[in-house]
Amino acid sequence: MFLGIDLPDAVDDELARMCHGLPGARWEPRDNLHLTVTFLGEVDGGERRALLSVLAGLQSPGFSLTLAGVGVFPPRGAPRVLWVGVDDPEPLRALKARVDRRLEPVGLDLERRKYAPHVTLARLNAAPRGRVAGYLGQHALYRSPTVEVQELRLYSSVLSRAGAKYRVEAAFPLSGA
Repeated sequence: MFLGIDLPDAVDDELARMCHGLPGARWEPRDNLHLTVTFLGEVDGGERRALLSVLAGLQSPGFSLTLAGVGVFPPRGAPRVLWVGVDDPEPLRALKARVDRRLEPVGLDLERRKYAPHVTLARLNAAPRGRVAGYLGQHALYRSPTVEVQELRLYSSVLSRAGAKYRVEAAFPLSGA
């Protein structure tokens, strides 16, 4: 499971149009495009009930964001993930910090690495570095329309041979900016 932000259809459409032209890329399906706020991992029934309870009381303002630029993870070595970044990540970082503090009593093993908000476009497998560099250059100036973030969603992920399928399990409204 994970907590994330859904993107408007117009932004999903723009991102889906960027998903081509790179050998060795396994492109994310349009329906899977999202911004992860907190990865939760495997969650049992008791933990699920507890996290739903603590998130029901989440107090966090809504905010605007713009997706901007492209990059890869890891920043050095063979690229494995192709992503679109966020122009000003601070509102997302504040939301993540608030959410993670609320989840501490649930006892989930939350990731502790530095949060780098992004939308994953593709997983890369031996993609030619020159072609990756060309893709990054071609899309370096990408900017989405402004997105109004008004809710946080709890997603479950079901893995299959065809890839992950995400399902919205719950939504938590954010208060007005």
